[in-house]
Amino acid sequence: MTQVADKRVADKAADGRSSSKHGSGKQGSESAEERIARRQVDKFAERRAQLAASALRTLAELGYARTSLREIAQNSEFSHGVLHYYFRDKVDLITYCVRQYKAECVTRYDQTVATAGTAEELRHGFAATLATTLREEAAMHRLWYDLRNQSLFEESFRADVLEIDQSLERMIWRIVSQFAELSGAPLSVGPGVAYAIFDGLFQQGLLRQLAGQEEAAEELRTSVETVLDGLLVRGS
Repeated sequence: MTQVADKRVADKAADGRSSSKHGSGKQGSESAEERIARRQVDKFAERRAQLAASALRTLAELGYARTSLREIAQNSEFSHGVLHYYFRDKVDLITYCVRQYKAECVTRYDQTVATAGTAEELRHGFAATLATTLREEAAMHRLWYDLRNQSLFEESFRADVLEIDQSLERMIWRIVSQFAELSGAPLSVGPGVAYAIFDGLFQQGLLRQLAGQEEAAEELRTSVETVLDGLLVRGS
């Protein structure tokens, strides 16, 4: 009953915000009822994040085709009913999980860009971060590629996958363009091509890592450093 009440209040808060945008335009302080409703919305979103974090490991191990909400519940501390309350179906849960994880990845690489003072620091830092996440989080990345491949057949989450993919492309372009700026040389490719190159290198490395090839991460690191430098147009 508490969950149902939370959901109703969350819906009411959303309706209230929508009404305030299209209403009379009156300005004033937030009412007590609006504050309570907003807290309930925040609580609902926080609960979804907690459930997604708990389910992510199971999803990464089993993949899209081999999971259902019931299967995920059996491998977590949450019941099937709780998962189904916060997520419509496994598509809703999986896309939420992957979106959350990839958002964390983007933040990690943005930090690499922010802390690099030279082109060499950025080149080494970017390559090292890719190699580390390949070695330590291969199952998580496998889930992303699984979902992206499934979106070619499942229209229901194709838009979500495209949005995540575009965020990764923007992330790669921030790295590549900053490297070019620090190097004082123009780039020979645009955002789409740059993303395709590094995404391809990473996916190839992931396959090798999952196949048990111990040198996969180091080979990825070396390749990324070489390719990144090769994207620049050097003077003759």
